[in-house]
Amino acid sequence: MFFVKYGELFLIFCRTGMIFAYFCSKQIIFFRQFFTGMNYLLFDPIDIRENLLPLTYFRPVSEIRSGILTLKEKWEHFLQTGVSVITESYLQEKFPAIYTDDNIYINASLFPDNELVNEISKLKSGEKLYKQNILLAFRSDKIYRKNLFDAEGIRKNYGKQIDGIFNVYDVFLKNAGQIIKDFNIVTNGKKSLPLPASNTVIGKHPVFIEPGAKVEAVIFNTEQAPVYVGKNVVILEGSMIRGPFAALEGSVVKMGAKIYGGTTLGPASKVGGEIKNVVFFGNANKGHDGYLGDSVISEWCNLGAGTNNSNLKNNYSNVKLWNYPEKKFIDTGLQFCGMIMGDHSKCGIDTMFNTGTVVGVSSNIFGGGYQPKFFPSFKWGGQEFTDYQFDKAMEVATSVMKRRKINFDKTEQKIFKQVYKLSKSKEN
Repeated sequence: MFFVKYGELFLIFCRTGMIFAYFCSKQIIFFRQFFTGMNYLLFDPIDIRENLLPLTYFRPVSEIRSGILTLKEKWEHFLQTGVSVITESYLQEKFPAIYTDDNIYINASLFPDNELVNEISKLKSGEKLYKQNILLAFRSDKIYRKNLFDAEGIRKNYGKQIDGIFNVYDVFLKNAGQIIKDFNIVTNGKKSLPLPASNTVIGKHPVFIEPGAKVEAVIFNTEQAPVYVGKNVVILEGSMIRGPFAALEGSVVKMGAKIYGGTTLGPASKVGGEIKNVVFFGNANKGHDGYLGDSVISEWCNLGAGTNNSNLKNNYSNVKLWNYPEKKFIDTGLQFCGMIMGDHSKCGIDTMFNTGTVVGVSSNIFGGGYQPKFFPSFKWGGQEFTDYQFDKAMEVATSVMKRRKINFDKTEQKIFKQVYKLSKSKEN
């Protein structure tokens, strides 16, 4: 694992120049071949990627977080090596793909398990593994950047069940189970810090505390599942938390928060109020009172004080949710479904979101009454909205990231501009 970690560091430095990037890629390839003899790439299935909008505007499918780990991190654990990704061209500079003369392409939307990994490892060059019409994996000495379904190969059928993130609501729907599975991965072989005496634990499952975390006067209920508290997390006094729950590095739970099971706080997220079964990807804020349930909040989002969402219809019927490929609302089959919010979107104080609301990326929402159930990207307003000026949106993104000491560099700017263009074509 020493070499894998340093290989990923090489990948970060690769952005500094083409020559150095070539050198870095060769180093990572060497480490992978030395330890495994194989090179793994996670590819975005086009249909699933479209289903996962707006969550995939700013990231590959493999960077979606469900549980404690992202899909990419899950695969790296099961494969015991680093992986790269094949995604849309405008994202590829930030998330580069690395090829060798022996590549195993894996469907990025899948949750890995031992049976699936074992079957993939048996593939010979030119063999494709399918579950019905879903391409699971493909081994080849050829380089594919897209259209893996069109590649020639010998079909093999996978006889066991598969699971993964195929729709936006899968992220929160499967989050509780994934927290429990990921908990065993991230805590294996490690020892928790002692929980200060001011805290109360009810239940048989553990509360695992990483170094640097500060947790005082909190009530944990672990009757159903464990609680994971990452490095440098702060959970303030009076908070009540039920497992399964995960707070990742640098996240903050404010005083008196009420958090139900199935909730993940991505890195550097800040939350308060009442939360149930919500996934925050990271660097997002819901810092005040208000209810949020059965929802997904992407990076760089901010929910104003008193923001509330509905996750259950008054007539208890199935929730319909906006679908980007279909360009219409589709039946999710779910009775509980709250809100999906894309990156860089924000809302003002006392904003009310209806059951099954989808908010695009980089929108600013405010005003009285319930907001539209589909709020497009780069818009400004409420029941009546106008275009959000692109330059203003860029300024806000720059300021928000700067507050977290993250540079809105040229790579991020290019992605932002491309997403702006892409959203216009997909949402008009």
